[in-house]
Amino acid sequence: MSNKILGLKKLSQKLKILKKKKKKIVLCHGVFDVLHIGHINHFNSAKKLGDILVVSVTPDKFVKKGPNRPIFPLNIRMQSLSALKNIDYITANTTETAVNPILDLKPDIYCKGKDYKDEKSDHTRNIIKEVRAIKSVNGKINYTEDRLFSSSNIINSSNLNLTNSQMKFLKEIRNDKKNKNLKISNLINSFSDLKVLVIGETMIDEYLYCDALGKSGKEPVLAVKNLHSEKFIGGTLSIAKNLSNFCKKVTVLSYVGEKKEQLKFLTNKLEKNINPIMIPKKKSCTIIKRRIIDDVNKTKILGLYSIEDHLINKKEERSIIKIISKIIGKHDLVIVSDYGHGFITDKVARLIIAKSKFLSVNAQLNSANVGYHTISKYKNADLVIINETEMRHEMRDKSEKIINLIKKLALKINPKFLTVTSGNQGSITFVKKNKKIFHCPAFAFRVFDKIGAGDTMLAYLSLTVFKKINTKIGMFISSLAAAFNVENAANSKVLKKTDIIKSAESYLK
Repeated sequence: MSNKILGLKKLSQKLKILKKKKKKIVLCHGVFDVLHIGHINHFNSAKKLGDILVVSVTPDKFVKKGPNRPIFPLNIRMQSLSALKNIDYITANTTETAVNPILDLKPDIYCKGKDYKDEKSDHTRNIIKEVRAIKSVNGKINYTEDRLFSSSNIINSSNLNLTNSQMKFLKEIRNDKKNKNLKISNLINSFSDLKVLVIGETMIDEYLYCDALGKSGKEPVLAVKNLHSEKFIGGTLSIAKNLSNFCKKVTVLSYVGEKKEQLKFLTNKLEKNINPIMIPKKKSCTIIKRRIIDDVNKTKILGLYSIEDHLINKKEERSIIKIISKIIGKHDLVIVSDYGHGFITDKVARLIIAKSKFLSVNAQLNSANVGYHTISKYKNADLVIINETEMRHEMRDKSEKIINLIKKLALKINPKFLTVTSGNQGSITFVKKNKKIFHCPAFAFRVFDKIGAGDTMLAYLSLTVFKKINTKIGMFISSLAAAFNVENAANSKVLKKTDIIKSAESYLK
């Protein structure tokens, strides 16, 4: 490793010595995924402002340019920077912003490109925090006036990280005259006034990370050693958490088991704008879906489900109907994620269909309900999202072409929008009004866990369809959201507005 590359603590000590020698310190900060002439000009201009040029680099986990970014990992990006003569020291940041390096290193000048002059254009609002930080250490901010180049534009146009179908899809969006003045930030911010009601089962996703010991010596059993575990909220509450950063108010109607500690776990860390209405299911547990994970390869070995799959009783049903009748009209849209575990009876479903101002539905198949659960009980919805396997189960057809089957299903359940997802093949949307078919490629490149991807897609596509956003744009935003989801275990990461905005804008450059 280059002797230019130092940890923050060691670099801080070194700069203190240099400052005593009256050396002026200049700091630059960024991702620097693909080095180009714009970066070099920026560094050259920055170096002229002082004696010592330091560059802090954003860690991989904080890069928000898209689900497949950065192209190059942190160590490679730092090594590339170390080859530039004008740069004296390089350090890896530990946070998303440059605030920590500024406070630790106390540069005389913090240097940014001229595109950051307009603080309002920075959706993350990080530049404001960084300006405050540099002023707090008696430093100044400087904006270089060099010609602007975009790493994202270079990456996208050179096909470094995109498939042909992704390139074609993005080109169609860019070339559509209707999108000439498109601002993703405006679209995303338009969701902020919405009141959303989410109905369906809530569950706990538990991940048990194990080390495989091998076959037992006494019986044909695989023995594993439990190393550590993680718990995540799942089902409708995960949908609510994803929506909470985008919408004004989110209400969740669901059920839980009788154990109070489970209810506490499920609701303890909910955002303030989430209102959980949790109905206790007597003599029953909260649904728990445990996955045993090989800790080395991070692959699933086995699933253990705690489910008592019986319909709610008549008294509970009447209570649910009463609650829905009271609150449903106060919400702009209703999202139903029906996992088929008994919470939404046919009678409850009919009420939801009749009373919703806008209804979005997903009826999921899983190993506990295959053959017993169907999307067909939700007719005439505004939006239906299912995966290809669920559609083929519904239509009892393994071999028909997917487009033909989508049209047949649309005729059967009559939604205004029908979206079918097909994993790494992306998604297809059928629009009833004009009978048009829209394809959107998947934008997931690093798939760790597919759990929750369908719910994420459901959440964000519901918002875009409700707001009558261009179908391709809506599918694109939703696909990006799902891509972020599958990079992490279960629903461990909650999306922020800036995640989607920065990612979408990066792709559309």
